[in-house]
Amino acid sequence: MQMTLEFFGATQEVTGSCHLLTIDGRQVLLDCGMIQGGKQDALRNHDPFAFDASQVHAVVLSHAHIDHSGRLPLLVKSGFKGPIFTHKATVELCDIMLRDAAMLQFRDAERINKRRAKNQLDPIEPLFTEEDVALVMQQFVALDYGESCEVAPHVRLCLSDAGHILGSAIVELWLGQTAAQKKLVFSGDLGRAGMPILHDPTFIDSADLVLMESTYGDRLHRSWPDTLAELKAIFASTIKRSRGNILLPAFSVGRAQELLYLFHLYAKEWDLSRWRICLDSPMAIRATRVYVENYNLMDEDFKRFTRLSPGQHPLLSNVDFIDSTEESMELNQIHEGLIIIAGSGMCNGGRIRCHLAHNLANSLCDVIICGYQAMGTPGRLLVDGADSLTIHGNPVPVKAKLHTIGGLSAHADQAELLNWYRHFTGTPSVVLVHGESEAQKVLLSTLQQLGESAPIESAIAEYANCLDLNALPKLVWVNSR
Repeated sequence: MQMTLEFFGATQEVTGSCHLLTIDGRQVLLDCGMIQGGKQDALRNHDPFAFDASQVHAVVLSHAHIDHSGRLPLLVKSGFKGPIFTHKATVELCDIMLRDAAMLQFRDAERINKRRAKNQLDPIEPLFTEEDVALVMQQFVALDYGESCEVAPHVRLCLSDAGHILGSAIVELWLGQTAAQKKLVFSGDLGRAGMPILHDPTFIDSADLVLMESTYGDRLHRSWPDTLAELKAIFASTIKRSRGNILLPAFSVGRAQELLYLFHLYAKEWDLSRWRICLDSPMAIRATRVYVENYNLMDEDFKRFTRLSPGQHPLLSNVDFIDSTEESMELNQIHEGLIIIAGSGMCNGGRIRCHLAHNLANSLCDVIICGYQAMGTPGRLLVDGADSLTIHGNPVPVKAKLHTIGGLSAHADQAELLNWYRHFTGTPSVVLVHGESEAQKVLLSTLQQLGESAPIESAIAEYANCLDLNALPKLVWVNSR
């Protein structure tokens, strides 16, 4: 029985997760994510798929983040008619996130077409519409953690908690039959132990091949106590000045809810009563309600805290939800005393752009970067020390104080990735995805040293490479399409 795995996204880059499994002629796609970054990266999303979407039997989706789910509507437009298997909370979040992405696609196309019309160029179409999202949502199959099902002939699936965002999953796949059966474990985006709200990532005991993310494969995050101390110091410093606002560009699903929880837990210790905390993101507001409704998926600390504080849900108190555009614009007339959590997390869209335009040139303001910033994004430019940022076509000088809080990351660092891998029996083969090249090289070298008698069989995925799964534990690459 022929079994292969091809890599069509998140290869030596962090976004665009997409891997194609073929077993006895049947194809199963692992993730179908959007490519994020600069303008040229965004244009790559319009390229046709490297495979025939109509021939894909099923999709297994690790979680709702757009870099893993964002091209699903395009896949359906291209002919895919099969089921999409994922955790039930991911179905709820995808309904929110994909509709929001469709709205942004429409607005982007509208803005671009105004410029194209002036140059007498033909208009472009948005990548997908809300009608396309409505169609793709009909194809989702909702699963619980630990629930086993067949997604295609000779392909059995089970999802385990990845601890990254609500509904995020480690994907376990049993491929083939009897003695020739192989087990593939796809980490998806792996979370971190000891983080607020969610359970720690699940340890998996066996695999023939581990497909592992490597976002922070070359670095260690600050400890959680040090991260909390760092945040406390930022607020203390700004309170001492008694001037300025604090902006937190945040991913609407995961990071925004984590920040709300922290602001509730440490409201007194961080003296937050002096601040008006605003969640300025319609999508984050809707996602927060999904978190609230999925109380059973939260960790024991969160549940215990909620039981001890009846009537004060830790994601709903001490915060103003800013839903309308008018309310958001009013915030830009306030020059001090605001903590604004707004999307997008990489500063490449959403309401954070307007808030940066009004606050970035103010030396009394603070900007807290609290998540991964892809190459080419405005957030990455800020982290790399840009003197100015172009927002809505206008250069804005960067005079605000910038803080990068790596300890808030929802991605495992190098030590956490290695610790997760060590819990497998033996040393299964590993292919690294979802990481920039330099980070992957460091992680690969460190990983190989874990082998007691010989280096662990491991490699970095390259675009369109094809792996022969029958040859496992050896990594044997064969000609691709």
